[in-house]
Amino acid sequence: MAKSVTEKKKVEKKPSVTTKKSFEFLKNYINNASPVGFESWGQKLWLDYLKPYIDEHYVDPYGTAVGIINPGKPFKVVIEAHADEISWFVNYITDQGLIYLKRNGGSDHQIAPSQRVIIHGKKGKVKVVFGWPAIHTRIGDKNETQPKPENIWLDCGARNKKEVEDLGIHIGSVVTYQDGFDELGYDNFVGRAFDNRIGGFMIAEVARLLNENKKSLPYSLYVVNAVQEEIGLRGAEMIARRIKPNVAIVTDVTHDTSTPMINKNIEGDVQTGKGPSLAYAPAIHNKLLAFVEGVADKMKIPVQWRALSRSTGTDTDSFAYSNDGCPSVLISIPLRYMHTTVETIHKDDIENTIRLIYESLLALSPKTNLAYLQ
Repeated sequence: MAKSVTEKKKVEKKPSVTTKKSFEFLKNYINNASPVGFESWGQKLWLDYLKPYIDEHYVDPYGTAVGIINPGKPFKVVIEAHADEISWFVNYITDQGLIYLKRNGGSDHQIAPSQRVIIHGKKGKVKVVFGWPAIHTRIGDKNETQPKPENIWLDCGARNKKEVEDLGIHIGSVVTYQDGFDELGYDNFVGRAFDNRIGGFMIAEVARLLNENKKSLPYSLYVVNAVQEEIGLRGAEMIARRIKPNVAIVTDVTHDTSTPMINKNIEGDVQTGKGPSLAYAPAIHNKLLAFVEGVADKMKIPVQWRALSRSTGTDTDSFAYSNDGCPSVLISIPLRYMHTTVETIHKDDIENTIRLIYESLLALSPKTNLAYLQ
């Protein structure tokens, strides 16, 4: 019998590539702090998870962690994410025991008031809050007072500078938001630092799949979780010079532009739940991009498209322009509310980004033609 034209098509649901164990790792990884310059707190968790699936590993002087599969081959491929998250530094402690800050990365001062945070001091973690006056006390003659970097402060309960210092808090103590992993409806996850801890999770899952599926690669694969992306792609810059890869596949987050106050005329049209995003940009190698697009098409992995300008703003730039030039491609996962404590991503995008990187690695070989001119 012919189906009614109004009957909904059944969408074939692919089996999940993540496991209960890997999902538990993701939650622990997101809940753990890994601020710029102090990434080793998260890198230890990441490496402990990764080690069963790799042959070798090392950590560079600034904390970028590298796992190697099939080491020693002349052709080297990198899959990369960045491990750091935005945070704050303690900059000034008043005689009354209040604490003023400097940014460590692109921390948003407008979301800070009333947030609960952790100061990582010499005696361990200290629970602290961003103070902010009540609404009926902060309205001036013309405009309501707005949060600015110079007028937001932390309150740890101390009433003088000595009490603050007795808690182990010092100038330069790093400050992170405490909000961690949670689940929303319709397969959405929420947490701080999905930018770009989710990337570290996804490349680790790719390594796990290669190991558990007993895949043999014709090249050395470097699984790289780089530091200090949020302050200028510094970790990727250092590690690219050390590895000297032939190909780099970078994963990071990108904006879900379907949310209010984002201009699609500028940022393009990308939404969570509709697949990873590929992009055109000068740093992105056109033939490698076409190769990945072909893999997505063959494996029926949905993708979305963006156009970027002079810079991708991601570690792709550092790899692309390293050494004598490294063909590089960026595979981004859509994210809502970037650089807040409620960054939101969709489970399907995680799964499809992992699949796309995994299948691209299986299709890639040293013989893949990436030359612009013959």
